Amino acid sequence: MAKNGRLLLTGGSGMVGRNILEHPLSAEWDIVAPTSRELDLTDANAVNEYVAEMQPDLVVHAAGQVGGIQANMAHPVAFLERNTSMGRNIIMASYQSGVQKFLNLASTCMYPRAAPNPLSEDMILTGELEPTNEGYALAKIMATRLCQYIGREDEAAQYKTLIPCNLFGRHDKFDPKHSHLLPAIIHKVHLAKTNGEDTVEIWGDGTARREFMYAGDLADAVLKASGDIDNLPDLMNTGLGHDFSINEYYQTVADVIGWKGDFVHDLSKPVGMKQKLCATDRQSAWGWSAPTTLHDAIQRTYDFYLNEATK
Repeated sequence: MAKNGRLLLTGGSGMVGRNILEHPLSAEWDIVAPTSRELDLTDANAVNEYVAEMQPDLVVHAAGQVGGIQANMAHPVAFLERNTSMGRNIIMASYQSGVQKFLNLASTCMYPRAAPNPLSEDMILTGELEPTNEGYALAKIMATRLCQYIGREDEAAQYKTLIPCNLFGRHDKFDPKHSHLLPAIIHKVHLAKTNGEDTVEIWGDGTARREFMYAGDLADAVLKASGDIDNLPDLMNTGLGHDFSINEYYQTVADVIGWKGDFVHDLSKPVGMKQKLCATDRQSAWGWSAPTTLHDAIQRTYDFYLNEATK
């Protein structure tokens, strides 16, 4: 067995889970990462039996039903009910089996829609949520609060939550029907270069700002936290602490791919919030910052896109 003991990872086949499994620090753990076919997290009895039999030293909960705005709006019941039951089942099974270390991965959608930037951890539940993904947010809030309550009731139980900012990276989804901003930009600019197109369209004026962190950097934070969970705050944003404009993301992707054309702005298209940036005071005090530059992160993601996603 690896020196740190056994780590049970949920969501091992998702983007975050795969980046955790690929990270060099994962070698310090004996990681068990059941697929959804091997362990249905919505089945409380199955989860209880699995955790009791596995007896992990640490659980990292990275599983969830995720999707874009359309999916969240079309299936709010599933996003609330499935994510709630997955979170509750794995947290309570772990606690009832005597697991003392648990790392829960949440989401910035837990923050109120009108919260001022940067978003600090104490803003959760201080205002109404963004309606388009409210069900998912409620499920994440429930799991986060459950971990905090367990920690309050039982001082020996280290049940902590990381709140990652937006992510992109290896194992991302690049299909325009399912992709988020950065993989969508990579796909779009790659096609423009491949097809010899001179222009690429950007929705809006491109000045809206977004914080996107490389998924490999979140894996770095998760594995550092796994080995230092006693010193981790009970609730902590995990992000860059700075953001970039949409125009900057497009230009950096063009630089990486080597596309020399021009961007045109369609000012009739919606652009969403002007900014969504995480406060990183707790993260800095804990002693971690994201190690990968935007250019390098996009380069590694593009390499993955060329080698894996386009085949």
